[in-house]
Amino acid sequence: MPLFIGVDIGGTKVLATAVSSAGRVLRTARRETPGRRVEASLVEDALTAAVQEIAGTRRVGAIGIAAAGFVDAQGERVRFAPHLPWRDEGVRARLAERWSAPVVLDNDANCAARAELTYGAVGSAQDAIVVTMGTGIGGAVVLDGSVHRGYNGMAGEFGHMQVVAGGHPCECGGSGCWEQYSSGNALVRFARSRIGQQPTALRDLCDGDPDRLTGPMVTEAASAGDDVALQAFASVGDWLGVGLANLVAAFDPEIVVIGGGVSAAGDLLLEPARRAMRESLVGAEHRTVPPVVRAALGPEAGAIGAADLARQTFRSAGTRARARRRAARGTARHR
Repeated sequence: MPLFIGVDIGGTKVLATAVSSAGRVLRTARRETPGRRVEASLVEDALTAAVQEIAGTRRVGAIGIAAAGFVDAQGERVRFAPHLPWRDEGVRARLAERWSAPVVLDNDANCAARAELTYGAVGSAQDAIVVTMGTGIGGAVVLDGSVHRGYNGMAGEFGHMQVVAGGHPCECGGSGCWEQYSSGNALVRFARSRIGQQPTALRDLCDGDPDRLTGPMVTEAASAGDDVALQAFASVGDWLGVGLANLVAAFDPEIVVIGGGVSAAGDLLLEPARRAMRESLVGAEHRTVPPVVRAALGPEAGAIGAADLARQTFRSAGTRARARRRAARGTARHR
Protein backbone atom coordinates (compact mmCIF):
# COMPACT_ATOMS: atom_id res chain seq x y z
CA MET A 1 0.00 0.00 0.00
CA PRO A 2 1.31 3.48 -0.81
CA LEU A 3 2.15 5.87 2.00
CA PHE A 4 0.26 9.14 2.41
CA ILE A 5 2.22 11.82 4.24
CA GLY A 6 1.12 15.11 5.76
CA VAL A 7 3.60 17.88 6.57
CA ASP A 8 2.69 20.80 8.83
CA ILE A 9 5.08 23.76 8.52
CA GLY A 10 4.79 26.60 11.03
CA GLY A 11 6.88 29.36 12.49
CA THR A 12 8.94 27.10 14.78
CA LYS A 13 8.61 23.50 13.62
CA VAL A 14 8.13 21.12 10.72
CA LEU A 15 6.04 18.06 11.58
CA ALA A 16 5.73 15.23 9.06
CA THR A 17 3.41 12.28 9.62
CA ALA A 18 2.42 9.12 7.84
CA VAL A 19 -1.33 8.77 8.33
CA SER A 20 -3.65 5.79 7.87
CA SER A 21 -7.00 6.00 6.07
CA ALA A 22 -8.65 6.07 9.53
CA GLY A 23 -6.67 9.17 10.52
CA ARG A 24 -4.24 7.29 12.76
CA VAL A 25 -0.69 8.63 12.91
CA LEU A 26 1.71 5.85 11.95
CA ARG A 27 5.04 7.68 12.13
CA THR A 28 6.25 11.21 12.82
CA ALA A 29 9.39 13.22 12.10
CA ARG A 30 10.21 16.70 13.36
CA ARG A 31 12.59 19.42 12.30
CA GLU A 32 13.07 23.01 13.43
CA THR A 33 11.87 25.72 11.04
CA PRO A 34 14.93 27.72 9.98
CA GLY A 35 13.01 31.00 10.40
CA ARG A 36 11.46 33.67 8.21
CA ARG A 37 14.62 35.65 7.48
CA VAL A 38 16.33 32.87 5.54
CA GLU A 39 16.26 31.63 1.96
CA ALA A 40 13.09 29.71 1.11
CA SER A 41 15.28 26.78 0.05
CA LEU A 42 16.38 26.26 3.67
CA VAL A 43 12.76 25.83 4.75
CA GLU A 44 12.22 23.39 1.91
CA ASP A 45 15.37 21.49 2.95
CA ALA A 46 13.82 20.99 6.40
CA LEU A 47 10.57 19.78 4.81
CA THR A 48 12.49 17.40 2.58
CA ALA A 49 14.50 15.94 5.47
CA ALA A 50 11.31 15.25 7.44
CA VAL A 51 9.55 13.68 4.45
CA GLN A 52 12.55 11.46 3.64
CA GLU A 53 12.70 10.24 7.24
CA ILE A 54 9.04 9.27 7.11
CA ALA A 55 9.09 7.72 3.65
CA GLY A 56 12.22 5.60 3.96
CA THR A 57 12.01 3.02 1.20
CA ARG A 58 8.19 2.96 1.04
CA ARG A 59 6.30 4.01 -2.09
CA VAL A 60 4.66 7.40 -1.52
CA GLY A 61 1.12 7.83 -2.83
CA ALA A 62 0.98 11.59 -2.26
CA ILE A 63 2.12 14.29 0.16
CA GLY A 64 0.01 17.09 1.64
CA ILE A 65 1.55 20.35 2.83
CA ALA A 66 -0.18 22.36 5.57
CA ALA A 67 1.44 25.80 5.35
CA ALA A 68 1.17 28.62 7.88
CA GLY A 69 0.38 31.26 5.28
CA PHE A 70 -1.99 32.58 2.64
CA VAL A 71 -2.46 29.81 0.07
CA ASP A 72 -4.13 30.72 -3.22
CA ALA A 73 -7.47 29.31 -4.31
CA GLN A 74 -5.81 26.88 -6.72
CA GLY A 75 -3.62 25.39 -3.98
CA GLU A 76 -0.48 26.21 -5.95
CA ARG A 77 1.21 29.18 -4.31
CA VAL A 78 1.90 30.55 -0.85
CA ARG A 79 1.13 34.19 -1.41
CA PHE A 80 2.35 35.38 1.99
CA ALA A 81 3.53 33.70 5.19
CA PRO A 82 4.07 36.01 8.17
CA HIS A 83 6.34 33.54 10.00
CA LEU A 84 8.05 31.98 6.95
CA PRO A 85 10.12 33.36 4.04
CA TRP A 86 7.63 32.38 1.32
CA ARG A 87 6.43 35.38 -0.70
CA ASP A 88 4.28 34.43 -3.72
CA GLU A 89 6.13 31.15 -4.09
CA GLY A 90 5.04 28.27 -6.32
CA VAL A 91 5.54 25.85 -3.46
CA ARG A 92 3.38 22.94 -4.63
CA ALA A 93 4.98 22.43 -8.06
CA ARG A 94 8.50 23.03 -6.75
CA LEU A 95 8.17 20.41 -4.02
CA ALA A 96 6.41 17.93 -6.31
CA GLU A 97 9.38 18.15 -8.68
CA ARG A 98 11.89 17.93 -5.85
CA TRP A 99 10.22 14.91 -4.27
CA SER A 100 9.11 13.20 -7.51
CA ALA A 101 5.70 12.64 -5.92
CA PRO A 102 2.20 14.14 -6.15
CA VAL A 103 1.82 17.09 -3.77
CA VAL A 104 -1.18 19.10 -2.56
CA LEU A 105 -1.02 22.38 -0.65
CA ASP A 106 -3.40 24.20 1.69
CA ASN A 107 -3.36 26.52 4.68
CA ASP A 108 -2.43 24.80 7.95
CA ALA A 109 -5.60 25.79 9.80
CA ASN A 110 -7.75 24.58 6.89
CA CYS A 111 -5.96 21.24 7.12
CA ALA A 112 -6.47 21.11 10.89
CA ALA A 113 -10.17 21.87 10.41
CA ARG A 114 -10.41 19.13 7.81
CA ALA A 115 -8.91 16.66 10.28
CA GLU A 116 -11.17 17.73 13.15
CA LEU A 117 -14.17 17.57 10.82
CA THR A 118 -13.34 14.09 9.55
CA TYR A 119 -11.89 12.46 12.67
CA GLY A 120 -12.12 14.84 15.61
CA ALA A 121 -13.90 17.46 17.68
CA VAL A 122 -16.13 19.06 15.01
CA GLY A 123 -17.96 15.75 14.74
CA SER A 124 -21.42 16.02 13.18
CA ALA A 125 -21.59 19.84 13.41
CA GLN A 126 -22.28 21.42 10.04
CA ASP A 127 -21.07 24.90 10.99
CA ALA A 128 -17.94 25.43 13.08
CA ILE A 129 -15.06 27.78 13.76
CA VAL A 130 -11.62 26.25 14.23
CA VAL A 131 -8.86 28.39 15.74
CA THR A 132 -5.27 27.15 15.92
CA MET A 133 -2.98 28.81 18.45
CA GLY A 134 0.73 28.37 18.03
CA THR A 135 3.39 30.96 17.25
CA GLY A 136 0.46 33.03 15.96
CA ILE A 137 -3.23 32.38 15.32
CA GLY A 138 -4.64 30.49 12.36
CA GLY A 139 -8.27 29.82 11.66
CA ALA A 140 -10.76 28.03 9.47
CA VAL A 141 -14.47 28.22 8.80
CA VAL A 142 -16.63 25.10 8.36
CA LEU A 143 -19.88 25.88 6.53
CA ASP A 144 -22.48 23.24 5.66
CA GLY A 145 -20.04 20.48 6.54
CA SER A 146 -17.12 21.65 4.38
CA VAL A 147 -14.07 23.83 4.95
CA HIS A 148 -14.78 27.20 3.34
CA ARG A 149 -11.70 28.56 1.52
CA GLY A 150 -13.11 31.80 0.13
CA TYR A 151 -12.66 33.56 -3.22
CA ASN A 152 -8.88 33.93 -2.90
CA GLY A 153 -8.45 30.74 -0.88
CA MET A 154 -7.63 32.83 2.18
CA ALA A 155 -10.72 32.66 4.39
CA GLY A 156 -10.11 32.22 8.10
CA GLU A 157 -7.04 34.43 8.57
CA PHE A 158 -8.41 35.49 11.93
CA GLY A 159 -5.05 36.10 13.54
CA HIS A 160 -4.55 39.27 11.52
CA MET A 161 -7.83 40.94 12.38
CA GLN A 162 -6.95 44.22 14.08
CA VAL A 163 -8.20 44.33 17.66
CA VAL A 164 -6.12 47.25 19.01
CA ALA A 165 -5.59 50.31 16.85
CA GLY A 166 -1.91 51.22 16.95
CA GLY A 167 -1.18 48.15 19.09
CA HIS A 168 1.74 45.74 19.13
CA PRO A 169 3.55 45.45 15.77
CA CYS A 170 2.89 42.18 13.99
CA GLU A 171 5.11 40.08 11.73
CA CYS A 172 2.52 40.51 8.98
CA GLY A 173 3.51 44.21 8.77
CA GLY A 174 0.41 45.49 10.53
CA SER A 175 -0.17 46.37 14.16
CA GLY A 176 -2.64 45.44 16.85
CA CYS A 177 -3.43 42.03 15.29
CA TRP A 178 -5.38 39.52 17.38
CA GLU A 179 -2.45 37.09 17.46
CA GLN A 180 -0.29 39.71 19.17
CA TYR A 181 -2.59 39.41 22.19
CA SER A 182 -3.65 35.76 22.06
CA SER A 183 -1.02 33.25 20.88
CA GLY A 184 2.06 31.41 22.03
CA ASN A 185 4.15 34.50 21.37
CA ALA A 186 1.73 36.68 23.36
CA LEU A 187 1.77 34.22 26.27
CA VAL A 188 5.56 34.25 26.50
CA ARG A 189 5.81 38.03 26.03
CA PHE A 190 3.40 38.63 28.92
CA ALA A 191 5.27 36.25 31.22
CA ARG A 192 8.67 37.68 30.34
CA SER A 193 7.47 41.17 31.14
CA ARG A 194 6.62 40.09 34.71
CA ILE A 195 9.90 38.33 35.54
CA GLY A 196 11.78 40.63 37.86
CA GLN A 197 8.60 42.46 38.84
CA GLN A 198 6.86 39.66 40.76
CA PRO A 199 8.02 36.48 42.54
CA THR A 200 7.63 33.62 40.07
CA ALA A 201 8.85 30.08 39.45
CA LEU A 202 9.42 31.11 35.86
CA ARG A 203 12.71 32.71 36.86
CA ASP A 204 14.12 29.31 37.86
CA LEU A 205 12.65 27.53 34.84
CA CYS A 206 14.46 29.87 32.46
CA ASP A 207 17.64 30.06 34.61
CA GLY A 208 17.05 33.74 35.26
CA ASP A 209 17.16 34.64 31.54
CA PRO A 210 13.71 35.77 30.29
CA ASP A 211 14.87 35.33 26.69
CA ARG A 212 15.07 31.57 27.32
CA LEU A 213 11.47 31.34 28.49
CA THR A 214 9.18 29.16 26.34
CA GLY A 215 5.47 28.50 26.17
CA PRO A 216 5.73 25.00 27.68
CA MET A 217 7.56 26.51 30.64
CA VAL A 218 4.68 28.93 31.20
CA THR A 219 2.19 26.04 30.96
CA GLU A 220 4.22 23.99 33.45
CA ALA A 221 4.33 26.87 35.94
CA ALA A 222 0.64 27.66 35.53
CA SER A 223 -0.28 24.02 36.13
CA ALA A 224 1.68 24.23 39.39
CA GLY A 225 -0.24 27.37 40.43
CA ASP A 226 2.36 30.06 39.70
CA ASP A 227 0.65 33.47 39.84
CA VAL A 228 2.54 35.09 36.97
CA ALA A 229 1.95 32.12 34.66
CA LEU A 230 -1.74 32.07 35.58
CA GLN A 231 -1.95 35.82 34.87
CA ALA A 232 -0.39 35.18 31.45
CA PHE A 233 -3.02 32.57 30.63
CA ALA A 234 -5.79 34.82 31.95
CA SER A 235 -4.66 37.62 29.63
CA VAL A 236 -4.29 35.40 26.57
CA GLY A 237 -7.58 33.63 27.36
CA ASP A 238 -9.46 36.91 27.77
CA TRP A 239 -8.23 38.13 24.40
CA LEU A 240 -9.09 34.77 22.87
CA GLY A 241 -12.64 35.07 24.16
CA VAL A 242 -13.06 38.61 22.83
CA GLY A 243 -11.97 37.53 19.36
CA LEU A 244 -14.16 34.43 19.46
CA ALA A 245 -17.18 36.57 20.34
CA ASN A 246 -16.67 38.49 17.11
CA LEU A 247 -16.36 35.29 15.10
CA VAL A 248 -19.48 33.80 16.68
CA ALA A 249 -21.39 37.00 15.93
CA ALA A 250 -20.23 36.80 12.29
CA PHE A 251 -20.71 33.07 11.59
CA ASP A 252 -23.11 31.75 14.27
CA PRO A 253 -21.35 28.35 14.52
CA GLU A 254 -22.60 25.29 16.35
CA ILE A 255 -19.19 24.69 17.95
CA VAL A 256 -15.83 26.43 18.38
CA VAL A 257 -12.72 24.24 18.37
CA ILE A 258 -9.36 25.46 19.70
CA GLY A 259 -6.24 23.65 18.54
CA GLY A 260 -2.53 24.27 18.15
CA GLY A 261 0.27 23.96 20.67
CA VAL A 262 -1.12 26.51 23.15
CA SER A 263 -4.34 24.50 23.47
CA ALA A 264 -2.34 21.84 25.34
CA ALA A 265 -2.93 24.01 28.43
CA GLY A 266 -6.61 22.96 28.34
CA ASP A 267 -8.88 24.82 30.75
CA LEU A 268 -6.07 27.13 31.86
CA LEU A 269 -6.69 28.76 28.48
CA LEU A 270 -10.25 27.77 27.68
CA GLU A 271 -12.00 28.77 30.91
CA PRO A 272 -11.06 32.49 30.68
CA ALA A 273 -11.82 32.33 26.96
CA ARG A 274 -15.32 30.93 27.51
CA ARG A 275 -16.06 33.55 30.15
CA ALA A 276 -14.78 36.44 28.03
CA MET A 277 -16.60 35.19 24.93
CA ARG A 278 -19.95 35.05 26.72
CA GLU A 279 -19.42 38.49 28.27
CA SER A 280 -18.48 40.01 24.90
CA LEU A 281 -20.96 38.21 22.64
CA VAL A 282 -23.83 40.35 21.46
CA GLY A 283 -27.20 38.85 22.39
CA ALA A 284 -25.63 36.02 24.39
CA GLU A 285 -28.74 35.77 26.55
CA HIS A 286 -30.95 35.34 23.46
CA ARG A 287 -29.05 32.60 21.66
CA THR A 288 -27.46 29.22 22.16
CA VAL A 289 -23.84 30.09 22.87
CA PRO A 290 -21.60 27.52 21.16
CA PRO A 291 -19.32 25.38 23.30
CA VAL A 292 -15.60 26.15 23.14
CA VAL A 293 -13.74 22.85 23.13
CA ARG A 294 -10.19 21.68 22.76
CA ALA A 295 -9.27 20.03 19.47
CA ALA A 296 -9.26 16.25 19.65
CA LEU A 297 -6.20 15.64 17.48
CA GLY A 298 -3.73 17.91 19.24
CA PRO A 299 -0.73 19.46 17.50
CA GLU A 300 -0.78 16.77 14.79
CA ALA A 301 -4.15 17.90 13.38
CA GLY A 302 -2.67 19.99 10.55
CA ALA A 303 -0.46 17.16 9.33
CA ILE A 304 -3.32 14.64 9.62
CA GLY A 305 -5.58 16.91 7.58
CA ALA A 306 -2.88 17.47 4.96
CA ALA A 307 -2.39 13.72 4.57
CA ASP A 308 -6.15 13.21 4.29
CA LEU A 309 -6.35 15.94 1.62
CA ALA A 310 -3.55 14.21 -0.31
CA ARG A 311 -5.22 10.81 -0.03
CA GLN A 312 -8.66 12.04 -1.11
CA THR A 313 -7.32 14.24 -3.93
CA PHE A 314 -5.25 11.55 -5.57
CA ARG A 315 -7.69 8.73 -5.00
CA SER A 316 -10.34 10.92 -6.66
CA ALA A 317 -7.93 11.69 -9.48
CA GLY A 318 -7.26 7.97 -9.91
CA THR A 319 -11.00 7.21 -9.93
CA ARG A 320 -11.59 9.86 -12.60
CA ALA A 321 -8.70 8.55 -14.68
CA ARG A 322 -10.03 4.98 -14.51
CA ALA A 323 -13.50 6.20 -15.49
CA ARG A 324 -12.04 8.01 -18.51
CA ARG A 325 -10.16 4.88 -19.56
CA ARG A 326 -13.31 2.75 -19.24
CA ALA A 327 -15.29 5.29 -21.25
CA ALA A 328 -12.60 5.35 -23.93
CA ARG A 329 -12.61 1.53 -24.16
CA GLY A 330 -16.41 1.54 -24.41
CA THR A 331 -16.31 4.11 -27.18
CA ALA A 332 -13.68 2.07 -29.04
CA ARG A 333 -15.81 -1.12 -28.84
CA HIS A 334 -18.82 0.65 -30.36
CA ARG A 335 -17.03 2.11 -33.31
